[in-house]
Amino acid sequence: MNGAHDLGGMHGFGPVPDKDDAHPHPEWYDRAMALTVATAAWGRWNIDASRRAREAMHPAKYLTLTYYERWIDALERLMVETDLLTEEELRSGEPADGSFTPPVDAEGARSALRRGGPTERKVDTPPRFRVGDRIRTINRHPAGHTRLPRYARGQGGIVLRHHGAHVFPDTNAHFQGEQPGHLYTVQFPARALWGPDAAAKDTVMLDLWEAYLHAD
Repeated sequence: MNGAHDLGGMHGFGPVPDKDDAHPHPEWYDRAMALTVATAAWGRWNIDASRRAREAMHPAKYLTLTYYERWIDALERLMVETDLLTEEELRSGEPADGSFTPPVDAEGARSALRRGGPTERKVDTPPRFRVGDRIRTINRHPAGHTRLPRYARGQGGIVLRHHGAHVFPDTNAHFQGEQPGHLYTVQFPARALWGPDAAAKDTVMLDLWEAYLHAD
């Protein structure tokens, strides 16, 4: 997706603030995270669909919200899309049937976070590429979710590692099936991505699905 979230290589946004990770944050940030995990336990969407919902936000809105404000905005839209909430319930803040309890409690949410969501799958097809192969990424600009950054499209790199097959986020985000594919770590020269001002010896490594790659 070409959206406001995909800022790599874009100009005009100023320096990245250097902040201490330990700085205090509002208590509601914790609740936003807990709500996201707890409501996901209904199984109406997956992690890629939640990313798609955040990325689909209008750029003017996306750039004015904080990180967890984006999470809440996306969560509201997902709940309406999947019929967990109506627009009227969202406006009123009151469930129509008088109760609204997620399928897991706080401890269940903590357990889900600790457990994570493994994405590795078994596939019958062998990997097309080996470590050391030179590849080039596709230059495609999909309307939906993708894990191929805009700045790395159409660029050449070298395969550093094969990670087995994993759920393909581009289809999973739109409920079109997991369609697992082989996943690789690919190394790119920094100058290929950022231009001649980048350090000559710097490299960028990205984990990319086989569907994004072809032999160079």
